[in-house]
Amino acid sequence: MAQLQDFGVTESVLRWVDAKWGTDARQRVASWPPHMRMTLKDYPDDLDKLKRANDFFNQVAWVSDIEHWQQEDYWATPLETLATNGGDCEDFSIGKYVTLHHTRMDPDKLRITYVKALEYDQAHMVLAYYPTPSSEPLILDNINKTILPASQRTDLFPIYSFNGDGLWLAKSRDKKLTSDSQKSLPQWRAVNERMEREGFNKN
Repeated sequence: MAQLQDFGVTESVLRWVDAKWGTDARQRVASWPPHMRMTLKDYPDDLDKLKRANDFFNQVAWVSDIEHWQQEDYWATPLETLATNGGDCEDFSIGKYVTLHHTRMDPDKLRITYVKALEYDQAHMVLAYYPTPSSEPLILDNINKTILPASQRTDLFPIYSFNGDGLWLAKSRDKKLTSDSQKSLPQWRAVNERMEREGFNKN
């Protein structure tokens, strides 16, 4: 269990998942740390890591929050997403962000980004990866599962982005609005609080 514990998914966490959601849920959650470990060990290049994280969470079934959680806007933890084998764009983006953070990728390169999906005329969330602070980001998404530069995602209109270190408006990505993204985004704070209660070490 030491290897699992390296990623915060301890035996006690797996027992909790088993008791709450069953054996299949335990197996899905248990598959996550080996995936992260393989990503870190065998795929040292950032682009390979992005593809593996993107593909891993995009295999989870899309389910609306109302159907899945009986709430209008529920942001699930990665454990909840994998254990229940369902989620929506926020859940997938959070899962990818946490996965990549665990591969020791520079967190400054990652921002969860709130956008408008123009073809669907609705709010959407993706994960953006910035190779350098001034470079065009790559977009990890569950609608278009191919990782593409932002300029090729003309179907998305960015609104704001955030990570564990801050919150930015899309039009001023170099100007941080706040260093406390959890205070500004209650859903993000709630996700982090639930990860703490789950016993999962997101760091």
